[in-house]
Amino acid sequence: MAGVRHWFITGASGGLGRELTTRALQRGERVTATVRRPQSLDDLVAAHGDRLTVAVADLARPADVERVLADVGPVDVVVNNAGYVVAGAAEEMSAADARDQVEVLLLAPMRITQAFLRPMRERGGGRILQISSMGGQVAVPTHSAYHAGKWGLEGFTESVAQEMAEFGVHLSIVEIGGTRTGFATAIRFTEETEPYRHGATGRVRRGLESLTPESLTGDPAKIAAVIDELSRDPAPPVRVTLGTDSHQAVHAALTERLNVLESQTVPSVAFT
Repeated sequence: MAGVRHWFITGASGGLGRELTTRALQRGERVTATVRRPQSLDDLVAAHGDRLTVAVADLARPADVERVLADVGPVDVVVNNAGYVVAGAAEEMSAADARDQVEVLLLAPMRITQAFLRPMRERGGGRILQISSMGGQVAVPTHSAYHAGKWGLEGFTESVAQEMAEFGVHLSIVEIGGTRTGFATAIRFTEETEPYRHGATGRVRRGLESLTPESLTGDPAKIAAVIDELSRDPAPPVRVTLGTDSHQAVHAALTERLNVLESQTVPSVAFT
């Protein structure tokens, strides 16, 4: 991966995706950035010219993903960053809510990852970074479809990382905490129903409704710097957990799961 690298970054119109795009361009590298609003990167196009290619795509639409992948060419670093949350009780979610959430968080990243495996393997190198969150290992009420996408992405990535390691292709999962990326204002809420208004689901929903960008402590510029370093690490870890809130939440979830596992008596089962 010597020389000028080519990045492929999804969800680049703002937040972490834009920070990564800007950082790579400032380093003299090339970027293909997917966005839903092409004008959101007009200033970077003006500043960096043809080193930035802006691809308009809605990752909830498989045809958009296939169209962009058909035109992108060889890539050195892939960052599956695009995402959002549909928040509400599982019973309240429409089929479209669940489908679009899983398309964006899991199926589109899977398609994108698969598209670059063969060329990276044949070249003997490449990096694929999956932007997950503490929600990839922690579960809370209101986030069932989100967790389905993120937990699925993490399992997919761990498996593919093992398949590709011998070919010099590295996959990493980056689990970020609450970050000032527009996450709070992009939450899509289901239509709330009375049974879920006052219990655990309602309490989490009230907290989400009161979120402001200032409520979240993660700095996207600092996270982008860590991801940039990770993209150049000769032996990157498969998992990186960033942010005090993410580290604490993931640690607590893993500890609880281990405690439950160790408390169980394993029955003796004879196989014939």
